[in-house]
Amino acid sequence: MKRTLFILTIVLLLTPMSAVAAIEPQARKLTLQECISIALKNATQVKKAENNLRLEGADLLKSYGSFLPKVSATAGYVPRSVNRSYSSSISGSLYGDKVKTESESVNLGVTASLNIFNGLSDYAALRSAIDLKHAAGLSLQRARESIVFDITQHYYQALLDRELLGIARENLNSSSDLLTLTDRQYQIGLKSLTDLYQQQAEVASNSLTAIKADNQARKSVSELLRRLRIDPMTPIDIEPIDTSSSSSVRVSVDADSLTTLSMKRRADLEAGRLETDAARWQVRKAAGNRLPKLDLAFSASSDGTNFLKYNGTDYTSYYPPLSTQLENGVGYMVSLNLNWSIFDGFLTRYSVESAKVALLNRRLDYEELKDGVVLDIRQTAADYRAAFTQLEAAKASLRAASSAFSAVQRKYELGASGFVELSAARATLFNAKSGLTQAAYNLALQKALLDYTSGKAVSE
Repeated sequence: MKRTLFILTIVLLLTPMSAVAAIEPQARKLTLQECISIALKNATQVKKAENNLRLEGADLLKSYGSFLPKVSATAGYVPRSVNRSYSSSISGSLYGDKVKTESESVNLGVTASLNIFNGLSDYAALRSAIDLKHAAGLSLQRARESIVFDITQHYYQALLDRELLGIARENLNSSSDLLTLTDRQYQIGLKSLTDLYQQQAEVASNSLTAIKADNQARKSVSELLRRLRIDPMTPIDIEPIDTSSSSSVRVSVDADSLTTLSMKRRADLEAGRLETDAARWQVRKAAGNRLPKLDLAFSASSDGTNFLKYNGTDYTSYYPPLSTQLENGVGYMVSLNLNWSIFDGFLTRYSVESAKVALLNRRLDYEELKDGVVLDIRQTAADYRAAFTQLEAAKASLRAASSAFSAVQRKYELGASGFVELSAARATLFNAKSGLTQAAYNLALQKALLDYTSGKAVSE
């Protein structure tokens, strides 16, 4: 009976735990390309660039519309109008006769105006809008490229920190196994109590290193989630990448030719040039206010009055219906209007100077951007070449550290070497493994950085 109750208790205790495990969400597996696709869809930077492109498209349409006539229509209906006044005296009254008029009226009008000349301001505004529209499209492209590089960078960092965590745990397990061996050797008198204490201290130190590595790995995943802009409570599992492919082929990088190529295909450089041209057209637009403006205007209107009463007497029989009055009372007018502002309180001068200052600032930004691209290309190319050397050195260091640790460990197990020598060999091996992993991911990241700096398209 007691055994049955014990089994039932165990079943009841395990059932909630099994239910919790069953409802625990599965980790969402994501590849690098999937992360890039999600980020491009959700990134605020891309959405802002798309909104700006949409606004520039509306501004371009507005500039095209300035060459078309402006048309407006007016209509009015007065169901009842009462007017009281005095007219010249016919009956001999001292103040004249008092008159009361009641009426119903309708009026319609259409006006069209076409600008013939305004100092070429409309043409300059159109050219500026075209340049800004193209620049907005290129800015959107560069924003996408920035998102791709940023996601790639944090994806690699998350993978690197995960592998460093694995190395730290492997090092901890190795030191824990050695602690077990040292304890047994101490029990039979092959190791001293000092060696046992030192090995225990090293296990504790390696445990702290593993905890720090685990915290860093979690932090890297959180930073990746932040940029993906998905539910932060969603557990994700990123797929590993093959870093050996990027390290097996050494690409020759010529900084000069790469700089020349970057000047042609960097989207932000082309956008800066177009924005500079647009600012130049804005100066021409502002200067157009100094010249006269000539407009061609056309208007047509008609009105009618009905239900007319004069001092209470109905005169509606003297007027045709409103529809007939509107049809027969249409009038037309065509006019040419010239307007030339002789003095506007230096407003035009201020507008021209403001546009010139904006143009100068855009030129400075463009030149600074070009100089920055040249410097970035040279630095990135140098870092890319150095990454290969760093990787080869890390491989050689790992081979030497592995051989040295194996030899020292055998000597330590036989009692021919001390703890200090073994601890130094293990630390060297740990650093060599970590260095090789970091060098491999650094090379892959430098390749991505070189593509981003040189303006390589996302689809290339």
